[in-house]
Order: sequence, then C-alpha cells, then structure tokens
Amino acid sequence: MKTGKFFIFCCLFILLPSAFRPSPAALTVAEDEVAKIQKAYDNIKDIKGNFVQKSYIKDLKRNDTYSGQFFIKPPKMKWEFKGDKPQVIYITGQDILIYQKKEKQVLKTRFDRATYGQSPIALLGGLGDINKEFDVALKKGKLILKPRKPMGLIVQIELTLSEGAFPIEALSILDTASNKIDISLKDVRINTGLSEGLFEFKPPEDVTVIQQ
Repeated sequence: MKTGKFFIFCCLFILLPSAFRPSPAALTVAEDEVAKIQKAYDNIKDIKGNFVQKSYIKDLKRNDTYSGQFFIKPPKMKWEFKGDKPQVIYITGQDILIYQKKEKQVLKTRFDRATYGQSPIALLGGLGDINKEFDVALKKGKLILKPRKPMGLIVQIELTLSEGAFPIEALSILDTASNKIDISLKDVRINTGLSEGLFEFKPPEDVTVIQQ
C-alpha cells in the first residue's frame, strides 16, 4: 500500500508509561459498563453496519477520512472501504487479506494479537472479552482501555458507548507514534443472519497475492 492506510495497518508495539489509577468509584462504574458490553456480546451472532474512519498521521501532519460498510461474524470479518482508493479487508480468524482493487493485488498476513495494528477495526470482533485483555478506566463518559499484553502498536483505546442493541458507538485508537484513528459506527444491526459466503474471498485471476 502506498497510502496512509498502509502506515495505519503496519505497526509495532511499545507500551507508553502513564498514570492510570482510577478511583474506586470510577472503577465500579467502569466495571458496570464493561459488564453491559460483555452481556451484549454474549447475545450477538453477527453484526453489520456503516463506518467512518478518520486517521491522523502525526509525522505527515495529515488527516485522512474513509467510509464504508462492515460485517462481523466472529471470528470472521469483512470491511469495505469505498471512495477513490477502494479496498476490502477480510479477516478469516487466521489471516488478514487486504484486497486493493486498483492495484490488483492482495496483501496476506497472519492474524493474531501481534498484528491487531494491521487492522485496528478488527478489535470490534473481540471486545466482548475486555476484562481479560485490558486494564479499564472511565474518563469523561468514555471507557479507556489499555492492553495488558502487546497488541500491535496500540497503546490505548477509547470507547464511546451506545444505548442501542450494539453497545459501542465509536472507538478511538492511539498508537506509539501519537497517530490516532477515530471510527464511528452508523446504522448498526445485529443478528441478521449473515451468510458464510459473505466472508469468503476468491481473488480474480489478474490479481497478485503478496504474502507478508
């Protein structure tokens, strides 16, 4: 990828020091919110909706905005980025496939905790296990999550909660280079019976597959 998306998707992790000691009262409220998310995820079989992703790249002093649709049927996911540089990201549970239509190529890499930074939006598929994966605090009405173990380049995630059937309205992701990704979710629907075929990708014959 020769765009800002490539910078966002290719990451390493260094945990930044910070004062992260919430008060007992704030911790209790945070725990309640986490419990709501966990309960919601326990009842979710699939998710679909629209998204807007705004990415700030500090070194380049550049802001990029992307939009599209997403589909999740854990552990599988599909994210369609629309616009003048369209691409589709498939997550199979084992691999990430980034299909760049204009470039006629597919970037393929292993998907695990260490590669979350390659596709931060993939976090939505695993936020039902917050207590296991993150230290949690509540700040200005948002849940602040800090990974307990290395998770790509990610050092902090902010969740804006929703009162709807899907408990998350937006998330912001901060990395070690002070780059930031804001993802807003729109028109989210759950348990619509997404087919398995939606998550299967067969590259066209004229597409080059690049293993990373």
